[in-house]
Amino acid sequence: MQKFSKVILVLILILSLSYCASDNPASSFDYNETDPNDTLEPGDLIWSDEFNTPGSPNNSNWTYDIGHGSGGWGNNEVQYYTDEEKNVRIENGFLVIDAIKESGQWTSARIKSEGLQSFQYATIKVRAKLPQGSGTWPAIWMLGSNYTDIGWPASGEIDIMEHVGKDPGVVHSALHTPSSYGNTQNKGQIEIPDFHDEFHIYEAVWTPESIIFKVDGESFYTYSPSDKTSDNWPFHNDFFLIMNIAMGGNWGSDPQYETGGMKNGIDPTLEQVRMEVDYVRVYKN
Repeated sequence: MQKFSKVILVLILILSLSYCASDNPASSFDYNETDPNDTLEPGDLIWSDEFNTPGSPNNSNWTYDIGHGSGGWGNNEVQYYTDEEKNVRIENGFLVIDAIKESGQWTSARIKSEGLQSFQYATIKVRAKLPQGSGTWPAIWMLGSNYTDIGWPASGEIDIMEHVGKDPGVVHSALHTPSSYGNTQNKGQIEIPDFHDEFHIYEAVWTPESIIFKVDGESFYTYSPSDKTSDNWPFHNDFFLIMNIAMGGNWGSDPQYETGGMKNGIDPTLEQVRMEVDYVRVYKN
C-alpha cells in the first residue's frame, strides 16, 4: 500500500510539472468583469500566448484571414494571405510571419483572435521584431468584435503598432473612429531605429477614460476625448487582436517602385521579409 502511494505521488508530481510547462500560462480568459466574485486585480495577467510549442499557432487562440480581400483589404495591398506554414508558424519560441515573393507574387499571413479571444479595458503587450524594406507594412492592431454588425469605422480600430518600410524606424499608433478615419488625426509616432534588429514591447493601455500607447514602457501618445460620443469613442465593446505583414498598399507602397498606376511599390530586391513575435500578453485594467 505504501509503495502504491509513492507511485501515485510520483505520477501527480509528473502531471503537475507537465501542466506548469504548458505553452500558455493563461491560455484563455479566466475572468468575467461583470462577476462580483472575480478576484483578479488590475495588472493581473488574464490571457497570453507565449508561442512555445512549434508548429501551427494554437487554434484556441488564432484563426486567419485568407485571400486578397476586396480591394486589397481596402488598402490596395498586393499580398495574398494564407494560413500555410511557409507564411505563419511557431519556430524557436516565436510566432513567425513571413511575406514571400514567389514568381513575382507576394504571399503573407494575417493572424487574428476573432471569435476566440477578445477583451475590453485591458493592457495589451506584444514583444516583436519587425521586418525591414521599402514596401513592407507590418501591423499589430485590434478591431471591434461587432464590426460585422455595425461596420467599420463605427466598430472602432486600435492600431498598437504600424511601420511602413519606406520610412524606416518610425513606429506609428493610431485610432480609427467615425469622426477620424482614413487620414486619421488621432495618432502618434515614436522613433525606434533598431526596429529590425531588436525586439521591442509594443503596448496599448486601454481604460474607460483613455488609450495610451507605449514602446518599451515609454508613453508617446494618449487619446482621451473629454466628451466621449459614439463618433469619437467606440471603445466600450470587446475587441480582438490582429497581426500581419501587408505589402504595398495605400500607405505601404513606395512611389519610386510603383508601376501601372497601382499601389505596388515594393523594393524589387526584396524576396522575403519577416516579423517575429515573442509573446502576446493581456492584463486586466
